[in-house]
Formats: sequence, C-alpha cells, structure tokens
Amino acid sequence: MRLWPRTFRSQMLAGLILLETLSLTLFAGLLVHQQNVDVYSLARVRLNFEASSVALQAAEALAQNRPGWIALSVRMMGEAPTVSVAKVTDPVGKVLFASKGEADELRLSPEELAQIPHIPRDGALFFAGAGKRWESVAAIYTGADLRGFAWVEYQNTWSKEQIDGTIHGILLFGAIWVIASAVLVLIMYRSISRPLAILHSGTQALMTDPDDGSHFPLPIGVQNEIGDLIQAFNRMVASIAEQRAGLNDTLSLLDSMLANAPIGLAFFEPGYRFTRVNQVFANLTGVPLSGHLGRTLPELLPHAAAQQIENALNRVFDEKAPFYSFELNGHDAKTGRPWTWIVSAYPVRTTPQQIRWAGLIVMDASDRKRSEDALRKAEKLAVTGRLAASIAHEINNPLEAITNILFLLKNYSGLQDGATNYVSMAEYELRRISEITQQTLRFYRQPTMPARTNMTELLGSVLSLYQGRFNSLNLQIEREYDPELELFCYSGEIRQVLANVVGNSIDASQHRGRLIVRARASHSWKDPQRAGVRFTVADTGTGMDREARKRAFEAFFTTKESTGTGLGLWVSLEILNKHHGIVHLRSRTAGEGKSSGTVFQFFIPEDGALPPPAETPSEGTATIVN
Repeated sequence: MRLWPRTFRSQMLAGLILLETLSLTLFAGLLVHQQNVDVYSLARVRLNFEASSVALQAAEALAQNRPGWIALSVRMMGEAPTVSVAKVTDPVGKVLFASKGEADELRLSPEELAQIPHIPRDGALFFAGAGKRWESVAAIYTGADLRGFAWVEYQNTWSKEQIDGTIHGILLFGAIWVIASAVLVLIMYRSISRPLAILHSGTQALMTDPDDGSHFPLPIGVQNEIGDLIQAFNRMVASIAEQRAGLNDTLSLLDSMLANAPIGLAFFEPGYRFTRVNQVFANLTGVPLSGHLGRTLPELLPHAAAQQIENALNRVFDEKAPFYSFELNGHDAKTGRPWTWIVSAYPVRTTPQQIRWAGLIVMDASDRKRSEDALRKAEKLAVTGRLAASIAHEINNPLEAITNILFLLKNYSGLQDGATNYVSMAEYELRRISEITQQTLRFYRQPTMPARTNMTELLGSVLSLYQGRFNSLNLQIEREYDPELELFCYSGEIRQVLANVVGNSIDASQHRGRLIVRARASHSWKDPQRAGVRFTVADTGTGMDREARKRAFEAFFTTKESTGTGLGLWVSLEILNKHHGIVHLRSRTAGEGKSSGTVFQFFIPEDGALPPPAETPSEGTATIVN
C-alpha cells in the first residue's frame, strides 16, 4: 500500500502539512508541559497559603473559645474555585470540621495519616497523593499546645480547564495556519507544475519509445532554472538520437558475440586494464565478471602468463597489427592442475588511424592437451600389450621344444645324480616361464562371454604378474580367499580391475610395506538380500589426500605425474558398473592420521544377466568414503 502521494502538488501539500503538524505538536507539547509546571508551582504556593490561613483562623477561634468560627472558615475555604475540600482534624487525625459532608463520617486516608509526623510547626506541608491529588496541611497551635491540623485539597478541574483552553487555542491557530499555507502552496504550484509536467511527459515519452522524436523538442514556457533544465534536456535528447543510430547495431553485435561466443573474450585499454570480458573468460580466470573491470593482468593471472599477454598487447598497440595463436601454459592456483590456453590479440579501432582498445581471444586447450597426452600413453600401453602378447605367443614354440629336450635329457641313463637335479631345476623354471606367458596371453585375449570363474586362479594370475615387483620392494603379501570361491563374470575384465588396483598399491608402497588381497562371499552394502563376492585390496602406502580421493575415478586424473595415464581407475569403474558393482574407497595420508594407506573395496553381485561386451550400462555407483 502506497502511503506517500505520487504527484508533486500532493507531495508539497503533504510535506507542508506534516511539517506544520509536527511543529504544532511540538509547540503544544512544550506549552502544555510548561503550563503544567506553572500550575503545579502555583497550586503548591496557593495550597500552602490556604492551609496556613485556615490553621491561623482556627488557632484564633480556639484562643477565643469560638469553635463556630472554625466551621465557618472551613466552609468559606471550600467555596474557593481551586479547593476541592477543606477540613480540620485533631492531633490524632480525627476530622472535626469539613467543607463537604458530615465530619463524623469522614476519615483521613492512609496517605494523609502518614504525613502527620512530618508536619512542621511553622508553615505548611505540601504533598501529592494517588491519582494526581495535591494537598497541603498546616499545624494549629495555641501557644505551645498542638490543637490539630488544617487540610486543604486542590481542585484539579480548574487546572484541567485552563490546559484545555490552551490546547483549543493552539488547535484553532494550527488549523488557520495549515489552511493559509495550503492556499499559498496551491498558488505557487501553478508556476512550477506546468513546466515540470512538460518535462515529465517528455521523459515518459523518451522512456516509452526512445526512437519516437515526435514529442521533441519540448516547449519552454518559463525563464528560470526549470526552463534551463528543459532546454538542456532537449539538447541531450538530440545528442542521444544522433548517437543511437550508429551505436545500436554495433552494441547489438558486440553483446551477441560476447554472450554467445564459446571462447574467452576480453578487451583492454592502452594501460592494459580490463574494460570488458565475457563469461567464458571469467570462468577461465576464476574471477567474477565485475571483478575484472579496471584491474590489470598481474592482479588476476600468474606473473609469467600476465607478462606474455602484456607483451602480445604491447605489439598490438605498437605495431597496430594482430598477434595470432600463441600458447600459454600455467597452473591453477586452487587445484594445481596445469592449463593450456591458445591466445590471439587484435586491435579495436574507433577510426582508421586510432586504436582505442586491444581485444583478446582465449581458447582453453587444457582438456584437449591432457586427453592427447593420456591417449598417447594409452596407445603406447596398448602397443606394448600387443607386443607382449605376440612375444608370449612366439615364446611358446621354443619353450615346448626345450621342455621336450629336458624331458629326454632327464630320462637319459648316462646322467649322474647331480646333473639330474640340475635338469629338474631347469624344468621348474621353464614351467614358470610358460605360466607367465600364459598369464600374459590371458590379459590380452579376453573371453567374449561371461562365465563362472574360480577367483583363486584369477587372483593368483594377477599376483603372479607382479611377483617381480613384490620381490624388489620386499613387500609382505597377505592372501585371504577361499580356494573354491567362484563368480559369474567377465574374468578378463575383473582381472584388469584387480591388476589396476594392485598396480596402484604397489606404486604407492614403500620398501618392506604390506599388501592385503582378500576375496570372500558377501552381500551387497545397499541390498543385504543380494549375494556376491567382495574384493579388498589394502596397502600401507603413502595414501591419497582429500582432493585426490574426490577425483580418483575421473578420466585422465593421475597423481603419478608423467608415468600415469589417469585411465586405470576410470576404466575399472566402467567395468564395475557393467557388472552392477559398488565401490568403496578409503584412504589417508600420514598427515591425516597415525598411519597412511589405502583400502579399495568393490562388491560384484552374482548376476546371471550381464550385458554383452559391447554394452556398458550406467548402473552402479562409486562411493568415496574419506
């Protein structure tokens, strides 16, 4: 609800009335307050005088033994306009004479009785009772004998009438003052409102349709400050109309380009301060749009990157030519991740000879570069895997021939016992070589359909693959799984998941570390009715911090610098989703607890309806537990 009027005339009237009302209220309050003070002072003096007068007359009457004079004096005092009641009591407070009512029926109030001990011998005692009741009392002496007290109570009606009369006079004066001021405002308003109404209508027309010039120029009917204001307004409208025609198209094109371009755009003045940026550039710097304006490059970007961009902008301003496609590298201040920008700079001209700004085009090539690096590493690994499989396949033929030769040599009767032992040792090592080649071929030649697989054999093949690294680090390996445990799955893919996890644990482990590999029949953490197999790989390695735990399953994220691709856990998660599995990851570094390490657990249900190899459903979730 709008309380304040909208029009200028109504606002002037309302403001004037409000000001005058407040002034009159303040004046009336002060006047009434002062009158109350004066009434109180006057009443106090008068009551003291009247009480003393009654006491003096009563003393003279008692001295002449004429008590009737006391009653007459009390009645006469009660007739005074400022006296409500007058009475005379004995020394203990018994009413003897009263101006109103019967004396035998009247009693002093507790407040009046409480004043008796404080009544002075000479003069009167003034006191205020309940309900704004004012009263004065004086002692009656004949010689040295206390004969009683004279009481006089003030009549409040008289003082109230005086104050009411004052208020009525103020109200009448205020009404006349407000009416006279309102008439004056109405008279002055016409000389102000008409030119203001013209200026207001012109402003409304300009706001409603800026391109409509039929209302301009506005007529100037007064020769004062408002007339000067209308004239300046006409000049401003004319200037805006001239500029709008050339600016509208340019601004529309620029705004559209800034808002919708999929690249970062920024504009700089010659001092290399930002004048405008788009949202994509703000996202690249991590600073809000408003935080760029007026700031310099070193305030928002690393020193090296800012220096390179300033060099490019300097060439644009000096040579008045664009500077295309140079690569800019740096690291994010918050995450530490590297980024790569492809940057181009070009001049923005206001005239053919003058360069007003320099524009900057930034393309974020960070993801593309990381993807290219990771894909190159992945391709190298794939080539290495194919080469290893080819070598393993080719080794099988000579291994078979050597096996036959050793068999014949072992059964040769001319060998001594020592030579036979050496032949047995060679056969044992040859069987180990054959087993390694078979495991290598298993990793490369994956089965095309799911089947029931013995988990002991699967885990054994994975751990055998890393036996050399176990020995070099002197790791303590603890195997905990049932020899009869089986699972319906893609055995090659589960072997790949375990190989990725075990390989990560080895990479994070130190000399004489501990590695636990466990598999057991279990039930789903989310659905206890769903049976399956729970795998656990735990190590006492360096662990992962909070940021690494959050991003562990992201593609191309790695903590191994140049030796990692960032694809191992990402591929593993895809395989577990395909098997409808659930993942738990717990890890901590030495700074987060007494000891560091990582526990990787995943549950795979006994599911007889696994999708074909070409399908990768998005079911299953990776739950990271810190």
